[in-house]
Amino acid sequence: PSYWGALKQQSLKADILLSLFLFIFLVKGVVNVLLTTPLWVVNTRLKLQGAKFRNEDIVPTNYRGIIDAFHQIIRDEGISALWNGTFPSLLLVFNPAIQFMFYEGLKRQLLKKRMKLSSLDVFIIGAVAKAIATTLTYPMQTVQSVLRFGRHRLNPENRTLGSLRNILYLLHQRVRRFGILGLYKGLEAKLLQTVLTAALMFLVYEKLTAATFTVMGLKRAHTH
Repeated sequence: PSYWGALKQQSLKADILLSLFLFIFLVKGVVNVLLTTPLWVVNTRLKLQGAKFRNEDIVPTNYRGIIDAFHQIIRDEGISALWNGTFPSLLLVFNPAIQFMFYEGLKRQLLKKRMKLSSLDVFIIGAVAKAIATTLTYPMQTVQSVLRFGRHRLNPENRTLGSLRNILYLLHQRVRRFGILGLYKGLEAKLLQTVLTAALMFLVYEKLTAATFTVMGLKRAHTH
């Protein structure tokens, strides 16, 4: 009984630590988005400057550098345009929470069938959880890039994109032109970039958690 009680107590502590970690991560993510979005907007526009677009709705830009880009954006579109893409970026902050939710769910399902998970089990469910989270949030990443570029005419009014209320319009336009799969263009590269990293992260996370509880157990044993 004491063994199972200690095990449940450790599991409860792990859940509390995980919840605290996720909360801190989300707050950090929100602050990071609000502070760095103007830099990402300018960075995206400078990178795409001079590129040839098949989409006639996209307005070409001509910036002489970072300072000039900031100046032109504020002058022509207003200071709020520096935060284009903020809403989808804030939604993307929940990507880690989604992957942890699926990871914990898959882990608990496996633990019903076996006493302990192997390193391979952790690696695989970590990869699957990240793949699911990335697939669910990827359309927002597509919209985020378009909003950051910003220079996009909205038909039929022929207005220039400058507010977050047009997210649904952009999603609709992409689906209309390319179909549902158009929302997932480039997903393969994104999965290759993130899934392996996340799987290794979960593996390290489980090893560190196990080591921490082992040390805590040893210290408790020495104090009694």
